[in-house]
Amino acid sequence: MKVKVDRAKRIKNLPPYLFASIDKMKQEAIKNGMDIINLGIGDPDIPTPPNIVKRLQEAVKNEKYHQYPSYEGLLIFRQAVAEWYKKRFNVKLNPEDEVLTLIGSKEGIGHFPLAYINPGDVALVPSPAYPVYNAGTLFAGGQSYIMPLKKKNNFLPDIDAIPARIARKAKIMFINYPNNPTSAVAEREFYERVIKFALKYNIIIAHDAAYSEMYYDNYRPMSFLEIDGAKDVGIEFHSLSKTYNMTGWRIGFAVGNKDIISALGKVKSNLDSGVFEVVQEAGIEALTCDQSIADDIRKIYQERRDILVAGLKSLGMEVEAPKATFYIWLKTPKGFKSADYTARLLNKAGIVTTPGNGFGKDGEGYIRMALTVKKERMLEAIERMKKL
Repeated sequence: MKVKVDRAKRIKNLPPYLFASIDKMKQEAIKNGMDIINLGIGDPDIPTPPNIVKRLQEAVKNEKYHQYPSYEGLLIFRQAVAEWYKKRFNVKLNPEDEVLTLIGSKEGIGHFPLAYINPGDVALVPSPAYPVYNAGTLFAGGQSYIMPLKKKNNFLPDIDAIPARIARKAKIMFINYPNNPTSAVAEREFYERVIKFALKYNIIIAHDAAYSEMYYDNYRPMSFLEIDGAKDVGIEFHSLSKTYNMTGWRIGFAVGNKDIISALGKVKSNLDSGVFEVVQEAGIEALTCDQSIADDIRKIYQERRDILVAGLKSLGMEVEAPKATFYIWLKTPKGFKSADYTARLLNKAGIVTTPGNGFGKDGEGYIRMALTVKKERMLEAIERMKKL
């Protein structure tokens, strides 16, 4: 005899996690003997730079790091973050109370609504978007008000379209530029409007900047915190995962308004025990070493981007070369829905992609491709698609 307990409503209401579903499809195809080209999940195939690996190898010998880490993260790591922000964005941060170490930015974003959202409260969530914005809101008992990202608006939310009655109830607005999955970018004017909106309705802006260092053609995305007044209303999440090919290391950080940082820190101190300090040592190396290592990584992705975009255009597909991120946001051929075209590419060509509607209903009609395979496999993917 087994116990049978109903799952919590918050679990029942959660959609299946998109990337777990894709991985299951991929594994099934591999089991059936198919040679897979995986353009699905955005997980870099390039190894972590050797100087970062070496720093970790040296740090792990230090016995002081074998105990529990500090909840807020090593001060020397937070100082490295502050120095990096000053050099990269000319944004001044106090490492003691305006920087918080995260177990990857996903963890911080997922925990963040717990600091502010009560049951029934509203968060403004873009669609299509990284699924964790909505999931974190649901876990906190909140409701997501969807801000559609449309091509006609350059995949920026139409802030003027948010009803005043919703804005007055909202506590958090999630934004993400450079954007996953659309690869859109935002400029100063957009951030200024967002800050004005936040001040008018007393809303926290939570900006996911995980892809700020993945840019091409000398385009350099800006930080939300560069804008006057941003630190009064917001928090910015960042990650070492994509910039330095450290997805498996699980280290990121949040920066911004010290009261908002403190609130997130209080949640984390009750739910996790911080980042292994050996990994933080590696993070210091990443942030303070010669940043040409990031230039080298960008060159690889830019070459892949150019190959894939040119190939897709040769097939007559509607696609634009992104200024940033390592994603291609591709309009599906006429007559295909997102899930149908994803399934066709997998079953007929062995190509794993991500259906746009998996990021929200406003992603319908698109698929996302990640530039995370070697250029030879990119070319092979195009050849397989030609045969379709």
